[in-house]
This record gives sequence, C-alpha cells and structure tokens, in this order.
Amino acid sequence: MYKAFFGLSEPPFQLTPNPRFLFLDPGHREALATLRYGLTSSLGITLLLGEAGTGKTTLLSAALHAERRPEDRIAVLSNPTLAPADFYEILADRFGLPHSGAKGRFLLAFERDLLERHRAGGLTTLVIDEAQSLTHELFEEVRLLANLETATAKLVNVVLVGQPELADRLNDPSLRQLKQRIILRCTLAPLGLKWTAAYIAARLRVAGGSPTEVFTKDAVGAIYEVSRGIPRIIGVVCENALLAGYAAQKKPVDRSIVADVCADLDLRSNGRPHREDGALPNQDAAAAERPVPDEPRPRPAASRSRFSSRSKESRPESPEEDSETPVVEDRTRMFRFF
Repeated sequence: MYKAFFGLSEPPFQLTPNPRFLFLDPGHREALATLRYGLTSSLGITLLLGEAGTGKTTLLSAALHAERRPEDRIAVLSNPTLAPADFYEILADRFGLPHSGAKGRFLLAFERDLLERHRAGGLTTLVIDEAQSLTHELFEEVRLLANLETATAKLVNVVLVGQPELADRLNDPSLRQLKQRIILRCTLAPLGLKWTAAYIAARLRVAGGSPTEVFTKDAVGAIYEVSRGIPRIIGVVCENALLAGYAAQKKPVDRSIVADVCADLDLRSNGRPHREDGALPNQDAAAAERPVPDEPRPRPAASRSRFSSRSKESRPESPEEDSETPVVEDRTRMFRFF
C-alpha cells in the first residue's frame, strides 16, 4: 500500500526471518559466530539467550543456512512443550528413523545412525528454540542425548535458544549436570541508539528506499525510546508508522506520527513524560510527577564465554560499539540520521 509513496520495492519491516534483511551489530555478529562455531564443532551444548524480539531466531536461521552440509543432519524443534513420547516421535521423524513408540528401540537406532554419520565425517545437531519452555523431564532427556559420545567427540551437538528465563531454570540445582555440559554461551542485548538508527536505515536500503526520505531524525529517536532497542518492536512501530504516514500523505514520517502510532499500539516510552511538541504517549499522572531518573549506562551488546559452568552469569566484557562494521554498504551513510 505505502511502497510506491515512500519509494520502496518491498515491505522493509516484516517480522519473518528473511536472510536478505539480516543486520549485524557487534553483539549479533558475536552471537552468530558463536552459533556457527557450535554447529560445526563436536563440543556439546551451545546456549543462546536473549529477550523476546532481540533476533535469536533470525540469527539461528542465518547460522543454520551458512553451515548446512550434505553430510550433516540437523533437527530443529520450535515448540518444545511436549511429553517425552512426543519428543522422541518428532526426533524420529526429523532424523528419518522408524519409531514404534518404544523409546529403547528408538535410542538403539538413533545411536547406530549417529555412529555411521560420525564415521562418514558428518555432524548431528539438535536445535531447540524457545527452550525456556522445556519441561524438567525433557531437560533430562536432552542431557542424556548430549551424553552420547565416542572417546574423542560428542555425537550430538545440542543448541538451546531461549529467553533469560532459561538461564534461571539452568541455575536450578537439579539441572546442574546439564549446565555443566554447556560449552559455548552467548547473550544478546537490545540495540543502542546508533545501532537502532543503523538497523532502520539498513532495512530501508535493502527495500530500495532512502532512509532520510522515509523517517526524520526525531522519528528515529522516538522509535528507539519506545522500543528500547528491541528489533521486533522497532519493526512493528516502523511498519505502522509507514502506514500512518501514507494515510496522512506525509513524508518523511516525523515524531508526531510515531507518537500517534505508539498510542494506538499501547506502547510507552522509557519512563519519559508526555511532551506537547509531539510525541510519545502520555504516562499516567503519578508517573509524570516522579522525577526522571538519570539515563542508564548502555548495556554491552553481547557476551560469550566458553566452558561456562559457573552458577552465576559471567559478567560480559564491553565491546567498543564501533569495533565492528554492520552488514551495510556504506558506514558513513549508516549513521546519516545522526
């Protein structure tokens, strides 16, 4: 509807994990490297954590696409709220093994299949997305599968992807044996202000648009305030703002349009009160009377640690924000909003 009006060849903010729109800030680049290493090494368990909407599934899709080889076999489980019998039935289907409902028979056939693939130079990987939803019983089944090994290599790579609640669950003493087997660990954080602007600009360019002709600088700042740097929320706000801009026949989209869209979506800014000059939705009266806290220091983009069996989260190092270049053609144009 709005494509021709804004000079776009396709919608730039769809929520599907389209690899053409893959954007890597330093933290996401680090996470992608961790996933790719975990998928290509017979190490054990890889863990990727991140708040909802930070791009975990998109990164996972990119890593799987990059590392897929004919001799490898990868099973992806996206809905892990299963009973053990259903879990093994799905594994049998994903790995092309017969399953009569007997767990013992499946495990015997599965281990033979693993050994044959290992001797042929292939890898077997089990990927579980939304792993925070696994039952305690399935966590134990995953641990036992991860125990399958030869004297020199693990026969099953396991990748667990989930929200921060997954880390809390792994700190349960009853799951300490599973946590001790986590070799690679990475945590995604939301985008900072500069990277939010770069993310929006990159997606607009892939869709054939010119960022400065679509959003004003103030509009991008408003989008960051209300989204807190979460890519999924950024996309939702941008998509609705483009529709609203088209309906009003106004371009570039300004802060007032973003504010109206955020009000319609029932999204609020990061504790900031309503301002008359346009923009973000009004807080309630009590919130407006409270003093505005100092701006928090930005969190590091990501952290990774190997052999991370400690009971507490390791403190991430703070990478320099500009130490890596995102996947966009022109670095100077990337920050044109600023």
